[in-house]
Amino acid sequence: MRTAVMNAETSVRPLRSTDLERIIAIDSSHVGEPRRRFFEKRLSHASKHPDDFVHIGVVRNNSLVGFALARILRGEFGREGAVAALDAVGVEYDSQARGVGRTLMSGLAEFMRKKGVRVLQSQADWTNHSLLRFFDVTGFRLAPRLVLERSVLTPLAEPVEDE
Repeated sequence: MRTAVMNAETSVRPLRSTDLERIIAIDSSHVGEPRRRFFEKRLSHASKHPDDFVHIGVVRNNSLVGFALARILRGEFGREGAVAALDAVGVEYDSQARGVGRTLMSGLAEFMRKKGVRVLQSQADWTNHSLLRFFDVTGFRLAPRLVLERSVLTPLAEPVEDE
């Protein structure tokens, strides 16, 4: 895919394997710990199955300042059409509130449209207020479904039978 030039010093482009260390640094500054194995696996899968992923970065003055990683899901839960799941997004602190996030999401949308994706979904911890604000200003809305989870370590309670 071609690089979309935003201005003389900022561009959106697909992520490269050489971006790994910068991605980890940006992400760990937000998450608090490096998620190296996650990003190594994700970039490896994306290089082997490029039709199933959209991984882009925003580069400013030859430095990666933001990234987004999304995987494309086709037919999950009986849905028709492709949906993308945003697995990770990050913008370095010095570039926040400077349009990098909006540029990132616009670029992500452009790349996804070219792959036939019409909807982008994500999840966030409801206490991560900065991420929720970012999702709000970039057009995300609550989905009409609930995400449920339960531990599989605890056995289900057996019903008590009357004798």
